[in-house]
Parts: sequence; structure tokens; C-alpha cells
Amino acid sequence: MTQVTIAILNWNGKNWLEKFLPSVIATNHPSYEILVIDNGSTDDSISFLSENFPSVRVEQLDQNYGFTGGYNRAMAFIDTPYIVLLNSDVEVEPNWLGPLVDVMEKNPQVASVQPKIRAHHNKTLFEYAGAAGGMIDILGYPFCRGRIFDTVETDQGQFEETTEIFWATGACCLVRKNVIDEIGLFEETFFAHMEEIDFCWRAKNHGYKVMYEPRSVVYHVGGGALPQGSPRKTYLNARNSLSCMYLNLPSGMVFPKVFTRLVLDGVWGVKALLDRDFATIPAIIKAHFHFYGRLPYLRKRKKEIYQGSPKTIPQTGYFPKSIVWQYFIRGKKKWSALESEK
Repeated sequence: MTQVTIAILNWNGKNWLEKFLPSVIATNHPSYEILVIDNGSTDDSISFLSENFPSVRVEQLDQNYGFTGGYNRAMAFIDTPYIVLLNSDVEVEPNWLGPLVDVMEKNPQVASVQPKIRAHHNKTLFEYAGAAGGMIDILGYPFCRGRIFDTVETDQGQFEETTEIFWATGACCLVRKNVIDEIGLFEETFFAHMEEIDFCWRAKNHGYKVMYEPRSVVYHVGGGALPQGSPRKTYLNARNSLSCMYLNLPSGMVFPKVFTRLVLDGVWGVKALLDRDFATIPAIIKAHFHFYGRLPYLRKRKKEIYQGSPKTIPQTGYFPKSIVWQYFIRGKKKWSALESEK
């Protein structure tokens, strides 16, 4: 039986496949298959794959279901114990897969594990979407070891231990199939962004662990679908972050934390106004109104997931202070400076 399915979600990404799929095919692991799930592409991705990579399995969806819907539907095509969710704009090293599988094999309580994510444009730097493992602060702001807001660290060997984290990046992570069967994969209404954080938070609330494995290294371009600073990305991140908090926080914590985020998002809007970034302001407002409009659905969904409400916040990977305060007011811009604050 094949051990791992490397699942690559494609949407009009022929250029990425042409550039990076050869590195995936060169993976040095005894038991894996590569599956490309096509999310209703309108370019010539499918014919390109058929002509140039006939060993790669392709499953076509009838339309673009987003990151969440595409991967959710892909689960019907997969029956291996482990699944890699891999962005099409990621280059992998030959021996990247084995260490991730090793973490899973050693501990059945691990739901997901991510490699070290470096930037493709400068392979000495950590990459924005994942770096050395995802964390979350007291107000639900996600950040990474090696990347806090716009400060990205150079990899100098500071994150060389296998470590439990709060969330693993959707750009590249290995996920246990029986955990997906138990708790589901992505919240489909997110469409894209924050979905992997929601999944990992849900897994941790169900007693599973999320890990970072530095022996595995990959290189991510990032921003292939939506570039950093895009109003669409701002909207999705702000809306989905609030939804993620509502779904996974103990119910008694939701109102004070969401209210505080409302205030901070207002400050964010003022800063955007001062910076003459006029596209960001309506994106933030739209995100909040859409979140409030979805509360009846989110309330019902939370009861389905937890048969009530989580009781506590998982502590490993949780930063019990405000990353906004530490970064912008106290000037602590690296994980090494934050560790003493935990």
C-alpha cells in the first residue's frame, strides 16, 4: 500500500507546475504518489501534465472551489495513511519527505507536521507563510517562529529542534488521514487563508499535536494566488481570523477577544488611512460585517464540531500576550526576544 499522497492543488498554475513539479518527482522516499487536483483551471495545465508528467495522477474538479473546497473534495480520491498538502509554488529537497513521515510514525497523536520553510527568492531566509512553525497570541493573531509581521529572520540554525507548535502551514504540511476522517479537514466557507490554522486548532482541541521538523526543508515562492497587500487577501485574513477564533475558543472568551480585535482593526484602518492605503479600509470593514452576518452559521458549526464548546486553549504554541504590543510598542521583532515573555 502506498504510504503518502502528495496532493498539489492547481488553479491555472501551469508555470508553477513546470518549474517545481520536477523537484517533487525527484523525492527520495520509498512509497508515495503525486496527485494534482485541478480546481477548474482555464489554462492548459491538464494537457501540459498529460504530455510531460504522465506518471502524475490528475483529478479534475468542475470549478474553482478555493483552497478549502478543493482540498476537501480531494479527500475522496485519497486512501493513503498520510497526505502532504503542497502548494504548487514550492520547491522541495530530495530528502524532504522522510523526516516528516518519521515524526508521524513515532507519535500517533501527531495530526500534522510541517518542514522548515525557506524563501525561494533568497534561500537563506525563512519564508513568510510558515517559516519555522506557526504560533498564535492571546488575541488570535497568528505568527511564525522566524517571521513576525514583516520581520523575516535569516536561518542561522536557531530552529533546529523538532518542536510542537500551534499550527502547520498549508503551503507544505503532512497530515494524518484518520484525523481528517475524524474531525474533518478545512472549514469550506473560509475559501482561502487561515484554514490551516483553524484545522490545527481544531485538532489540538481534540487532543492531537502539531509539529515542526527542521530536518525537512522546502522553498516557497508565496503569493502565487493573491500577493501580499492585496485587498482580497486582507479581507479573507481578517474575516477568517475572526471566524477561526469564534469556532475554536471557549465560548466565554469569544466576546472579549473579538471586541478587542474590533478595536485593533480600527487602529489598523486608521494607519491605512494615514498611509493613504485606501483599499485596505473597505476590506477590513467588509470582513467584520461578513463575520457578524455569519454568526448564526458559526454558532451551529461550533456545536457540530465540539458538541458544545472547547473548555480551554491548548497551551503549546500559544503566546499568552499580545504580539501586536510586543512587536510595535516594545520592539520585540524576533522569536528569541519573545521567549522570555511566555
